[in-house]
Amino acid sequence: METNKPPRNHTAKRRGEVAEAAFLSKAASLGFDVAKPWGDSTQFDFILYTGSRCWRVQVKSAFLRDENRYSVRASGDHIAYTKSNIDFLVAYIVPFNAWYVLPVEVVQGRAGLWFYPHQGSKSQFERYREAWCLMACPRDGTCNPEISVWRRCLAQDGGECPFRPAAEFSSPAGSY
Repeated sequence: METNKPPRNHTAKRRGEVAEAAFLSKAASLGFDVAKPWGDSTQFDFILYTGSRCWRVQVKSAFLRDENRYSVRASGDHIAYTKSNIDFLVAYIVPFNAWYVLPVEVVQGRAGLWFYPHQGSKSQFERYREAWCLMACPRDGTCNPEISVWRRCLAQDGGECPFRPAAEFSSPAGSY
């Protein structure tokens, strides 16, 4: 369900700062250790530590709907996101308080991403909604039990991670 809209006087920079503050609160509340690099010169916004692994995380947000979707850029300062500069892009759809945790393999090669957080959505990124388990578990069977994720990590029990099938990363379909 859509909630509040941003104040009219918020610039894009200010909205980004609001989203980053929300991310810091959300990630810390789940049990991640969170660090913020000094300044604005890195290609990622945060470092999340799981107890065994550090992840470079870029946070993007959408406050306003474009027709029936919300869009975020999949690049920063005209530099495409790749494995060499981030590990995850986390998209925050503010009116829905919806978080999408996307591995860089899903976003690289795309100019932007479209999200449809409405109830009953079957969009390609819906599987990554609240998928914090992707960062909580390094997929080596040693998930940190102190990190409280909404979804049960299937890889922890020796199963395959349902969010990272190899075939999914071969095509940038759905980019714009």
